Amino acid sequence: MVLGHGTRTADALTVAAVLLERLGSLSALLGADPAELSRLPGIGPATAARLAAAVELGTRALWQQASPRPSLRCAQDVHRLLRPVIVGLHKEVFWALALDARHRLLRQLRIAEGSLLSVDVHPREVFRPLIRLGAAATILVHNHPSGDPQPSADDLELTRRLRAVGRLTGIPVLDHVVVTLADYASLEELDPA
Repeated sequence: MVLGHGTRTADALTVAAVLLERLGSLSALLGADPAELSRLPGIGPATAARLAAAVELGTRALWQQASPRPSLRCAQDVHRLLRPVIVGLHKEVFWALALDARHRLLRQLRIAEGSLLSVDVHPREVFRPLIRLGAAATILVHNHPSGDPQPSADDLELTRRLRAVGRLTGIPVLDHVVVTLADYASLEELDPA
């Protein structure tokens, strides 16, 4: 599929067979220069670029799977993870951290962006991507650009609603953490369900 239809005289299967024969193995494609690949029979510059890009994407995907994912055991871990992300944010942003069964981060999902003082969040927007990812649990996070991590009454009510939806979907909300550059507040510690 990456090779396309080959040249006028060779179909993709023939080109693939010649490519494997010349290279010796698929692993020889790692780090291959597109200019070198384009010198092989049936491979032009565009096909060489597509092939090199496909190999690079595959390599990155494998590296990402193999790299250790952070384990999020407490609000401090969450603050450490998101502190670099909130630098320079002047609006409230809401994230859902998708976790596996061992509370390792699967993905950091940016759910909504609001204003300086609030962000509107709907349960369907939070749980739809978590369900698609097969998350075992989630930690909710939003920033307070004011620098005060103290949760508002709206933050507490939203957390209660999302915890209820989490129980229904089988994706428990382990915590809702309000983060600032200097500090954080755990709603699990302030208002355990």
